[in-house]
Amino acid sequence: QPALLHQTPAGDLDKFIAELLQPNRQFLAQVNKAVNTICSFLRENCFRGSPIKVLKVVKVTKGTALRGCSDADIVVFLSCFSHFSDQGSRRAEIISEIRAQLEACQQEQQFEVKFELSKWENPRVLHFSLTSQTMLGQSVDFDVLPAYDALDTKENVLKKTDAEGPNPQVYADLIHSYSNTGEFSTCFTELQRDFIATRPTKLKSLIRLVKHWHRQCNKVPKGRGPLPPQHGLELLTVYAWEQGSRDSQFSMATGFRTVLELVTQYRQLCVYWTVNYSTEDETVRDFLKLQLQKPRPIILDPADPTGNLGHNARWDLLAKEAVACMAALCCTGRDGAPIPPWPVKVREERGTGWHAGERALHPHFCGLGFCRKCG
Repeated sequence: QPALLHQTPAGDLDKFIAELLQPNRQFLAQVNKAVNTICSFLRENCFRGSPIKVLKVVKVTKGTALRGCSDADIVVFLSCFSHFSDQGSRRAEIISEIRAQLEACQQEQQFEVKFELSKWENPRVLHFSLTSQTMLGQSVDFDVLPAYDALDTKENVLKKTDAEGPNPQVYADLIHSYSNTGEFSTCFTELQRDFIATRPTKLKSLIRLVKHWHRQCNKVPKGRGPLPPQHGLELLTVYAWEQGSRDSQFSMATGFRTVLELVTQYRQLCVYWTVNYSTEDETVRDFLKLQLQKPRPIILDPADPTGNLGHNARWDLLAKEAVACMAALCCTGRDGAPIPPWPVKVREERGTGWHAGERALHPHFCGLGFCRKCG
């Protein structure tokens, strides 16, 4: 029930997550087995006898799925795409072939879960669901997306070390190719997945809690306009933990309260990372300058600098829900006082393009030219 979280004492949030939000382990094991079968089938059977080759099939799971109905992606990287701009070509033919192979897989393979292909045909993406045959209300909805394998190009393979991240030329090409925000984000799904999946277990539990709250907010009639996307809230949660704690064993109520506080301060949010795209490349550096000068809120995808998860959403409506939640039992101590958030700063320092504390966390940011010391 929507009110259940509000009525949960702050000290019981870990129990709330474990008992009500974490997926059933048996069902997850069944889903993983089915997805591995589907991915192998697509890899071995798609485009047989065709010059098109399936380079790899990647399932995008981050370890933050919710009990009940959750969603995930399967990305099929194809040899016929040699550049970002190629993704729009031959899409109908590719989707048709993948659909035919999914239908064959559905007929030929045995699954412990119910495998249903969507009857609604979309020229850009395929949908299917895996539903438990023994547990009521347990399902995962998948999108199957064809993509250009940007991270395994010859140039990227020749980079010095994996620790350096993708070759800067990959992002320079992306910046020159894109028209709409996050247009080619599917090419970077492995980086998006790993950014969340490698986090401490308790942080992923906090992400589950925030996703649950976000889902409940989406059920409340809001009028026109979408709420901020779920992925944006995931990134905001990671940011809150990085800036405010970095402890693998933190207070769940304090972490949740901090994320809600940041939502209410959406007009000052400027959140981004440079763990994948290097500011040493002039094209990337100049592009980031432009991105970070745009109106707040800004939440840049750490895998794709063209993707801003903060724009074109009703943050004002989500902020109202956050205020209500901060006044509820889940954010209140035993003494009746509000639980204080972590000291995460979001306001910009006067005369700079960065918010307070950001340069301390990422000292190389002065390379973008906003640092007073470096000019």
